[in-house]
Amino acid sequence: MAKTLRERCPRKTLGGWKAPADRRDPVDILIETSQGRVESLVPIRYARMMASPFAFYRGAAALMANDLASAARTGIDLQICGDAHLVNFGGFATPERELVFDINDFDETTVGPWEWDIKRLCASLVVAAQANGFTTNDGRDIAWEAAAAYRDHIANYAQMPLLDAWYDHIDLQDVISRMQDEQMKKLTNKIVRKAVEQTAHTKEFVKFTVAGGSPPRILDQPPLIYHDVSIDNIVSAEDRAKAFHHYGQSLLPERRVLLDRFEVVDSAVKVVGVGSVGTYCGIILLVSGNGDPLFLQFKEARASVIDPFIGKNVYPHQGQRVVAGQRLMQSASDLFLGWTEGPRRHFYIRQLRDAKISPQVELMSAANLRRYGRLCAHTLARAHARSGDAVLLSAYLGKSDSFADAIASFSVAYAAQNEKDHAAMVKAAREGRIDVASLH
Repeated sequence: MAKTLRERCPRKTLGGWKAPADRRDPVDILIETSQGRVESLVPIRYARMMASPFAFYRGAAALMANDLASAARTGIDLQICGDAHLVNFGGFATPERELVFDINDFDETTVGPWEWDIKRLCASLVVAAQANGFTTNDGRDIAWEAAAAYRDHIANYAQMPLLDAWYDHIDLQDVISRMQDEQMKKLTNKIVRKAVEQTAHTKEFVKFTVAGGSPPRILDQPPLIYHDVSIDNIVSAEDRAKAFHHYGQSLLPERRVLLDRFEVVDSAVKVVGVGSVGTYCGIILLVSGNGDPLFLQFKEARASVIDPFIGKNVYPHQGQRVVAGQRLMQSASDLFLGWTEGPRRHFYIRQLRDAKISPQVELMSAANLRRYGRLCAHTLARAHARSGDAVLLSAYLGKSDSFADAIASFSVAYAAQNEKDHAAMVKAAREGRIDVASLH
């Protein structure tokens, strides 16, 4: 089987990148992916993407999917993240209150080509290396090591008993203890302590609510947090209650019992991320009978940017698609992860930050980024091994450097393409083709 796969798609054909003659205008794709978003927020999305080629890359998953669809494919499909750039990995607390390192964004998850995830990850490492001022050779080496680490960890999972591979997780404290850069280790420990010293909900309660309110109310901080006064004309209180009830039904029974001990007291729009800007997202404040706060985040779930190129997704509900993919790929998922729908929109819901620890990419040295890339590759291999056949993948990848060489060459070439696309967006803004908000 592996021999047949290699004949059909030799590993070297995964390498390099050259834009086809009929490649679509990247700005056209960005405008297309803005359709259906909250119109007033789209200029914020463009502003965030214009900030740098690295910020642009974060918001350009649809553009990269268009490009990958024209490249060679192995024909092996499994549950993929769909947007596995390096900032979509990080630390968080599990329901058992352990800190793990894992993928933490699944807006684009679907069943698709496994190699699209590793290409998106490794190209993001090169883009990050450029943003940090590293040499082209440094960027190539960082991407190469990540691809080689993915190969090696897939080989390890191929040899594990299935249950051992399924239960495997990456302990964040263990990751920190192995850091060789003492300054980065000290900084990361400080970030972790700050994240866990008090519950996320207590912190967010202090940060996001109006002091002295009874019942408490979320504090407006426009343009990024605000109460949408027009929502009552679109979604009635009855519709919202029905949507929240449907959300509760998507949870496991014991978690539904816990949720029922809280009462919704307020909700507001909250602009998040880069790629998600303009989708309808927000926060819900709940309070228990004894005054404990709980913040939930709801995010609109649109069709995955991958789906147009791989066929119809098995889930007709986009929120369920996100939740199912997250539960399958993560070693441990959020206690309150579920889905629901409102008029003309699908949503998924989770806790708003639960000891969330984000990577400090802009502060990383080349050596730090190299180790971080290997860690992300390990995480991606573990996630792929949960839904895919690690034995088949490992047999295809082999033991040589062919795969790592190919992915490194693709990553460097695609990072150059990303710079051109970012420049095209800047030009489009200057020409008035797109409206860009001022974030200052």
